[in-house]
Amino acid sequence: MQRKMLWKTAWICALLAAILSSCGPATASNPPQAGQAGGPAAIRPAALAGGEKLRVVATTAILGDVVRNVGGDAIDLTVLIGPGQDPHAYEPTPRDVAAMEKAQVVFENGLGLEAGLDSTIRAAASHGQPVVEVSAGARILGNDTATPAAGAHDATGNPHVWFDPANVGVWLHNIETTLSALDPRNAAAYRANAASYALKLTDLDVYIQAQVAKIPVERRKLVTDHEALEYFAARYGFTIVGTVIPSYSTIAEPSAANMTDLINKIRAEKVPAVFVGTTANAKVAEVVAHETAAKVLPLYSESLGAPGSGADTYLGMMRTDIDRIEKGLS
Repeated sequence: MQRKMLWKTAWICALLAAILSSCGPATASNPPQAGQAGGPAAIRPAALAGGEKLRVVATTAILGDVVRNVGGDAIDLTVLIGPGQDPHAYEPTPRDVAAMEKAQVVFENGLGLEAGLDSTIRAAASHGQPVVEVSAGARILGNDTATPAAGAHDATGNPHVWFDPANVGVWLHNIETTLSALDPRNAAAYRANAASYALKLTDLDVYIQAQVAKIPVERRKLVTDHEALEYFAARYGFTIVGTVIPSYSTIAEPSAANMTDLINKIRAEKVPAVFVGTTANAKVAEVVAHETAAKVLPLYSESLGAPGSGADTYLGMMRTDIDRIEKGLS
């Protein structure tokens, strides 16, 4: 029990240090990572009239929920890719273009997640709007070096960084420092909101650890529709047996050879469940499940759930997912 409390305290301190450390708000010598032409640049305060809210765009529903928790009532937030939509396959609408043209900052996950939005986001950056890659500074998995990325947009690797709550702590730092730089009059509120959310991330991590402990070690094996759970597996001690689509993106196509190999691995490892993202097509996974007697179980991997689903926030989504994983594998 004492060891668990020490571990939890250390985790809290690490997250709060990232948010409330001496690095402070963005300055010319210490900016958050931004996608502006020419590389990272200092973010200057936005020109806001009295009572005017900062106009903020977040690319995905998951990211938007975290931005909302930091910005609170001080920002006017637009989320481009809503609940139930797949960011890998999303194409921008005229509304999205208009929102980014009016935005005073655009937050993106980076690492190629929002591939369909890339040209629109880069156009916004070329016009001088800060475009902040919230995953910059996280430890990126799936690339050659697995080292912290100086800028997530320029990195290669798995974009599903949110499946490790510690990476969302990195998001908090990047979001808070950016909002504070753009809107200094509300900086104290942004810092307080980020610190409060960091504690919720710690509670989430403790909850996930407790649920994982219910799963026998020999059954901590994952098969998914695509390579979405690498960060989750690395943090919580799971083995990824295989994926229906050996790609970070849901829009890639499976091969017959990969399907045969996966079916053989599932049989050999006696994996009881195949987890499929709620935004993905489950038909191919169902074929694999039929051949192996595994169950097909849904996960919220790319997006939040609809209001009232219990997965309509990042924290709720992660709790829902670990509950389904625990039930499917125990």
